[in-house]
Amino acid sequence: MGPDSDDPRSISSLAVTAGDVVAALEARYQRDRAVVLRVTPPFSGRMRARLHVTDEDGRGEREESGDAATRSPSPLHVPPGAFVDADAPSYPRAAETEDRLRSAPDTDYTLDRHHERHRQRVASWRERVRDHFVSETRIETPDGDVRVDVTVLG
Repeated sequence: MGPDSDDPRSISSLAVTAGDVVAALEARYQRDRAVVLRVTPPFSGRMRARLHVTDEDGRGEREESGDAATRSPSPLHVPPGAFVDADAPSYPRAAETEDRLRSAPDTDYTLDRHHERHRQRVASWRERVRDHFVSETRIETPDGDVRVDVTVLG
């Protein structure tokens, strides 16, 4: 496997921006969207994973035409959860914010207060989740999982 390869097993390190990981996690939590961090061939030891919205079944836009010898490899789709540890905080749900606000004895519930509190909780989550990025992860390839180092930018 040379410097550029069709084999994703040649990847040893992935760089990803903190903002892309947080945005992908948030999109999955908020709208259950098929958002991934995509690694595009040709593959090499050090690669960049970028924010990407896939089609409904999560496959992306690969075409299956042509024979295997002339077809280029598909991009890898890494779920954003692969970049955070198991202790990462869960995304705050609006209903949970409402329940907390309604159960607070010294606070009256208003829609504006609900929106503001939820906005604050989401902003706090965005900061706290950054403390849970991993330094290595496993990525799924067509030929099996590969362990890679993770570099988080920004």
